[in-house]
Amino acid sequence: VACFLATYTSASPQLHHYIKKPQIHGSFSSIGSDTLANLMSNWVKHFKEIYPRVNIQIQAAGSSTAPPALIESIADIGPMSRKMNDKELAEFKDQFGYEPTVIPVAIDALSVYVNKNNPIKGLTLAQVDAVFSSTRRCGYGKDIKQWQDLGMQGVLKNYKIRLVGRNSISGTYGYFKKKALCKGQYKKSLTEKPGSAAVVEDISLSISSIGYSGMGYKIPGVRIVPLSKKMGEAYFAANVANISAGQYPLSRYLYLYVNKKKGESLRPIIKEFITFVLSKQGQNYVVEDGYVALPVDIVNQSLAELKNISN
Repeated sequence: VACFLATYTSASPQLHHYIKKPQIHGSFSSIGSDTLANLMSNWVKHFKEIYPRVNIQIQAAGSSTAPPALIESIADIGPMSRKMNDKELAEFKDQFGYEPTVIPVAIDALSVYVNKNNPIKGLTLAQVDAVFSSTRRCGYGKDIKQWQDLGMQGVLKNYKIRLVGRNSISGTYGYFKKKALCKGQYKKSLTEKPGSAAVVEDISLSISSIGYSGMGYKIPGVRIVPLSKKMGEAYFAANVANISAGQYPLSRYLYLYVNKKKGESLRPIIKEFITFVLSKQGQNYVVEDGYVALPVDIVNQSLAELKNISN
């Protein structure tokens, strides 16, 4: 991600301003990522203000629900907080004879959350792995079970660490497993939640808890823990500047997938919705929801792709 980013706290002024098109109406459905649920709802709300005659249905159970929904043609758009894996791509191609089209729409920092009263200064990725996984493939020397194992004193010293995360249909669950656990296995003690907001809410109610969720789900009762890639390196907070500089280790793109056969056009309502998402207005809603707006060059690449797949 880092090589493409520019540091801004709002959408770049160089992005195109969305202009209303005549005669846009109809309906479409979206099934997929829970991480993108708030963003999709916000984009849809403002898109419907421009086009009152459109009807859009959103289901947001997890990224793993997007590929089968597209394959079975019960969804027109599949939001995902990760890219489709080889198996999902193969199943799609077996069904249609071509791969789906993927469009980056926002940047997220997958964040490690603790209760607001937990004073921990930071964690290395190897420590995160030792906290959450039973396999410790990232190389930490011992299991981390209690807060005192991380040097915590005071109230937390004798508390066992309570783990909170997403369920297995979540793209966030899969991304965290791949990147933070070095493709290892979660501990069986992980409390799995069906939604990103539920993870953060749970942590806000328990001083002994730690969990992971998208940066856009931060609430007053929690803290996001700064992370470092290796022991001895500085900790970096999950913010625009650190993501831009490539210093925060768990940044990722968020995507919309669509089913588009070469030589055929996207339906106008879907084309316009994605164009709106990639506009200055659409990317400002990304920032409003607590995520990072796309840099201009990535937007331009996506718009060029959209133009090509719409002709």
